[in-house]
Amino acid sequence: MKVNPELISSYLELPSDKKLYFASDFHLGIPGKTESDLREQKIIHWLQHVSKDAAAIFLVGDLFDFWFEYKTVIPRGYIRFQGKLAELVDRGIPVHVFLGNHDLWLKEYLEEEIGVKIHKDLVKLNVNDKSFLIGHGDGLGPGDLSFKIKKSIFVNPFFQWLFRWIHPDIGVRFAKYLSTRSRSKGYDEPFESKEKEALWQFASEINQKSAYDYYVFGDRHLPLQIQVDDTSTYFNLGEWISQCNYLEFDGSDATLKTFEG
Repeated sequence: MKVNPELISSYLELPSDKKLYFASDFHLGIPGKTESDLREQKIIHWLQHVSKDAAAIFLVGDLFDFWFEYKTVIPRGYIRFQGKLAELVDRGIPVHVFLGNHDLWLKEYLEEEIGVKIHKDLVKLNVNDKSFLIGHGDGLGPGDLSFKIKKSIFVNPFFQWLFRWIHPDIGVRFAKYLSTRSRSKGYDEPFESKEKEALWQFASEINQKSAYDYYVFGDRHLPLQIQVDDTSTYFNLGEWISQCNYLEFDGSDATLKTFEG
């Protein structure tokens, strides 16, 4: 599989008192306003907690359970979360946001209005003596052909243009229905073996051609740390609907953690 990841920087020197933080799959918006608002508060508390020593924060997809930007309209809600991102950026902490399969229609709004950096594809990051390959992970690895076909439709500019002609009240309701159906199809299947993990298989295939120390993905909704070989590790970031998982890198080691808040 040919992979040409975006390069964030040729090299990043992480000071001894700074760390990198990674999280994904907040799915703000589900299952209802009350639950989503409580989750939003916890995410904000986590962002405040890590901001004390964060050199950068990576939010690796599916921050929203659904997001579509019309020319002059964005989805209602999540304003406190957006405000917190703006505060972090204003404090000089880079925030990198990756598109997931639930918010792949996120365009320039967060980048232009808040100042986060949007990433549509895989990203390569070199920091100290470690290398990272980072992405949401949807559609990578073997299998799930039906999703890959649907995603090719969703990212097609023509179909996005057509969708914009639907009134937001109708379009958003319909898209949320599709999002709910998508969630019901096995994100949270239990771990059986690394050979059955599509993202681990993807990392293993890439590793044979261009090895990275860490492969960091979301989408799976299960916190995972699996060796790819003696020097490479695959991490899945889990989710925030029930577990509140994140990854911390201190310059030499990466550790999966759970935010108790």
